[in-house]
Amino acid sequence: MNSIVRILLAEDDTNLGFIIQDNLQQNGYEVALFENGLKALDAYHKQNFDICLLDVMMPLMDGFSLAEQIRKTNSQIPIIFLTAKGMKEDKLSGFRIGGDDYLIKPFSMEELLFRIKVFVKRKLVHTEIATLSVYEIGSYIFDYSKLELVHPKQTKTLTQKEADLLKELCIHLNHLVKREDLLKKIWGTNDYFTGRSMDVFISKLRKYLSLDDKIELMNHHGTGFRLLIHS
Repeated sequence: MNSIVRILLAEDDTNLGFIIQDNLQQNGYEVALFENGLKALDAYHKQNFDICLLDVMMPLMDGFSLAEQIRKTNSQIPIIFLTAKGMKEDKLSGFRIGGDDYLIKPFSMEELLFRIKVFVKRKLVHTEIATLSVYEIGSYIFDYSKLELVHPKQTKTLTQKEADLLKELCIHLNHLVKREDLLKKIWGTNDYFTGRSMDVFISKLRKYLSLDDKIELMNHHGTGFRLLIHS
């Protein structure tokens, strides 16, 4: 890596926290470890981080609440939830809050490192893009470089993953984009839970674009999506 990636790790299990921290540091990451959500939030406001790894079940402030506070000031920083909770509803709740990924304990360090590398690589790619990517979508202007979706009535700041997804749909405007292609390109994997995560993001984009009734974000069940502009 050309520059040190700083990771905020919030984990109340002391042993697990040290294991994760040690492994990540051995792989070149700088890791700040906190045993509860309040300490992690305080550190987040005082320091600069590139990725957040948040345990869901923590004292004083749980991981979901911590993520909500982080998203109030930063829509771009990747948030990966670490949890022993395996219920589908819990995973979807995390994605709705603005989480980017989800790892169920126990997980392998190899899997965690892979997930982190996906976000690091994506950030480097975005940093190296020199030209602006601006798309006209009906009455909206989508500025990918600024993560802004602008309508005469409102301006919406997108998360990086929302922007990545909308950009792919814009590139293939009026054409079908396959689910598996979107999942592999944006999430780096194609499985049940990343698929459900993408469905949540599609629903959000559909809501953001609802001010123009000529725009339709179609779901071709089991196949993919199509962003249409009706005349």
